[in-house]
Amino acid sequence: MDIVDVKLEKYAFDRTRPEPELLRALSDETYASMQSPQMLTGRLEGRLLKLLAALSSSKQVLEIGTFTGYSALSLAEGLPDDGRIITCEIEKAHADMAQRYFDRSPHGRKIKIRLGPALETLATLSGPFDLAFIDADKGNYPAYYERVVELIRPGGLILVDNTLWSGQVLEPRDGESRAIDAVNRRIAADARVENVLLTVRDGLQVVRKLP
Repeated sequence: MDIVDVKLEKYAFDRTRPEPELLRALSDETYASMQSPQMLTGRLEGRLLKLLAALSSSKQVLEIGTFTGYSALSLAEGLPDDGRIITCEIEKAHADMAQRYFDRSPHGRKIKIRLGPALETLATLSGPFDLAFIDADKGNYPAYYERVVELIRPGGLILVDNTLWSGQVLEPRDGESRAIDAVNRRIAADARVENVLLTVRDGLQVVRKLP
């Protein structure tokens, strides 16, 4: 299921401020060399991540799921010079490619990759973080969300990607769809937060932890 009409998606893409040339090169290499390149965040969501990081005056950011680094670099653009991102990635090939692009970016010095299972990394962190972006293995979404709520500061933002899962959340039949539906229901009922589920690309939960 296309969440947004393809022509409208292109219209929005064409009328969104382009990303830096380095991110376009990263996108091209990802599509040329990686399996499942559609996991790349891309211009629309990447520019939104940058804006949200800047608008929230975030300095300490947590990302779960680096892939090839597009989203981390997008978030880093929205941070001040002393901003920092911890990004969790389990695949070394993804982390290696991301690091190559971090090394080429003026914002790359803000980003630290933590290689290994994200839940193990999360157990070692103390926070508080101003913003968190969850975009990793879908089966662990409920566990990621619960840990991130603990780590985020009051008033901070939690962003959860792929929360419409190509429409499969309407009638979830597999483990991934059920996990995403479960986290969507949990967020909507969670008295600790307020949220809106946006139909951006494959669905983006924007969640604010209440003071």
